[in-house]
Amino acid sequence: MAHSCGKYADFEGLREQALALRREGLSRRQIRDRLHVHNNDILNRLLQGEPPPTWTKRPNAKDDLRARARELRLRGWTYDQIQVELGCSKSSISLWVRDLPKPERKRTPEEASAIARRGWEATLRLREEERQRTKERAKESVGGLSARELFLVGVSLYWAEGSKDKPYDRRESVTFVNSDPGMIGVYLAWLDLLQVERERLRCTVMIHENADVLGAEEYWAALVGPDVRFNKTTLKKHNPKTVRKNVGDSYRGCLVIKVLQGAELYRRIEGSWYGIVLGAAQPVDAISD
Repeated sequence: MAHSCGKYADFEGLREQALALRREGLSRRQIRDRLHVHNNDILNRLLQGEPPPTWTKRPNAKDDLRARARELRLRGWTYDQIQVELGCSKSSISLWVRDLPKPERKRTPEEASAIARRGWEATLRLREEERQRTKERAKESVGGLSARELFLVGVSLYWAEGSKDKPYDRRESVTFVNSDPGMIGVYLAWLDLLQVERERLRCTVMIHENADVLGAEEYWAALVGPDVRFNKTTLKKHNPKTVRKNVGDSYRGCLVIKVLQGAELYRRIEGSWYGIVLGAAQPVDAISD
């Protein structure tokens, strides 16, 4: 593009100088300062089509993967094979090797499908490993709980999963229901912290009638300990039109834990919960990873 007047009138001559400097290995900044071209648009046009020297490229964490992918592609490997070998996405592989020739097809559609399936399985495996690493780091970061921390956790758990008093239905009773043994364990530890004797607890198993009722009863009894009395199990009628997903050996129904003479305890729970609400309204320091 020629400029008829002004500083860049001899555009083609200026472009020849810019390209020559680029081929000598100068960076954009060096060429800009050498030719006194401080307009980025003009500089882009002067250098259009000329690749930057290798030394100006920033190092990339995936450079080794890219080089390996190109090597495998030149050996005739497909995207699926490279994905299985390197554990990276097809989109990245495509970007890295798109200028290389395509290998000849040497497999049946069934073989290609099997390779693709293995590639996807490898991707899922990597995702699951990262998921588990994140969970493990989070678990380890918690450490031991102080009495105050356990108290606040227990109040929050109860307010999420326990029975609550209503203005139109005054029932100041402490009843907690859950199917997660971890939740039940934390709740029992919280009751111990509050010095609620196990003799004051009454438990009831709630489970579908076509599940392993006896196995569930034995499981929950072992979890809460021998000092807790159990009421008769409540069986839920099975609806043949309903497709249940909570089936299998891990399904043990829900456990209901009621504290006898719990009105005073309920008032403490409700008051503590609203104290947490007020506390959360104040500025709180963020938790770093």
